[in-house]
Amino acid sequence: MTAWTADELDRIGGAEELQLASLRADDTLRPYVTMWVVRAGDDLYVRSAYGPDNSWYRNATTAGTGRVRAGGVERDVTFADAATDVHDDIDAAYHAKYDRHGPAIVGTVVGADAIPVTIRLLPR
Repeated sequence: MTAWTADELDRIGGAEELQLASLRADDTLRPYVTMWVVRAGDDLYVRSAYGPDNSWYRNATTAGTGRVRAGGVERDVTFADAATDVHDDIDAAYHAKYDRHGPAIVGTVVGADAIPVTIRLLPR
């Protein structure tokens, strides 16, 4: 398995937003969707605000692969589940990075409801 480099983790994890595109069945990319991204340890995560019905989330979890770009980095990725013991760290990362946007907005990507819609981004 390919790992993120320290530079990629810093650049993507430090970016305000990430663009994510999942692969279609014919191996073409869907349009990019802009979202928040956080780093927890040596991993990068995104969460679906407002639950599992967002089309980008459904497409990403169905496809399992896609591409992300943020902080001047563009990488093909696999969309994976997060480990069960990392969600408190992910919540803390979202709060640290995005609390300035207010609790109503940050509240859509933290807490128990966000756990099932968390995607770990793995470089490939």
